[in-house]
Amino acid sequence: LICEAYHLMKDVLGMEQNEMADVFEEWNKGELDSFLIEITRDILRYKDSDGQHLLPKIRDTAGQKGTGKWTGIAALEYGVPVTLIGEAVFARCLSALKEERTKASAVLPGSSYKFQGDKKEFLEHLRKALLASKIISYAQGFMLLREAAKANDWHLNYGGIALMWRGGCIIRSVFLGNIKDAFKKNPNLSNLLLDPYFCGRISACQDSMRQVVAQAALVGVPLPAFSTALAFYDGYRAGVLPANLLQAQR
Repeated sequence: LICEAYHLMKDVLGMEQNEMADVFEEWNKGELDSFLIEITRDILRYKDSDGQHLLPKIRDTAGQKGTGKWTGIAALEYGVPVTLIGEAVFARCLSALKEERTKASAVLPGSSYKFQGDKKEFLEHLRKALLASKIISYAQGFMLLREAAKANDWHLNYGGIALMWRGGCIIRSVFLGNIKDAFKKNPNLSNLLLDPYFCGRISACQDSMRQVVAQAALVGVPLPAFSTALAFYDGYRAGVLPANLLQAQR
């Protein structure tokens, strides 16, 4: 999600690295306060020994240590739609196809649309979209934990798990405290999105998710994580889905 936000800032809004760093610094003072937002700010400001920013010199291919892959496999085994982690893993796989992507960039056409909106307004949409998508990702993670607990007869303290992550984990973020509070109020909470606090935050941010995903599609910037967050949200809130046709086709 953060990489996709960076992509939009750089290629759609045309922002320089110090300007992007200032945005991440401001975001880190509020609801998005987290370890990854903090180090993103520092990475954007870091300069090499020649005085130039280091980030553009780093090859745009990423491998994986296996945790995302294992989570995706577990999600499929338990039948839980942990779509954000799945798309994040696939995005890494796609990034690894550097040679193919370079060839494709020379022959496959893209969008000619140029962003013409207000940069400050769009950055606020991006902040809200990032917050909402992070909430959805955590919600999916706890869905997987709950399903695994049912299958294995585990008795998990979900609020305690949130506090453990807040104590010194790469996914540390300020709203892990709100997750702890949600499960303290309702230990049988089926989904974080149904907690009054998180429902309120998603309700306030869902329009911004739509703005960000729509603009990215128009300009041709890939946002697999943001897009799947929005798709999950709309699917989860849908009282009726077209799976009846799928069943009829079988």
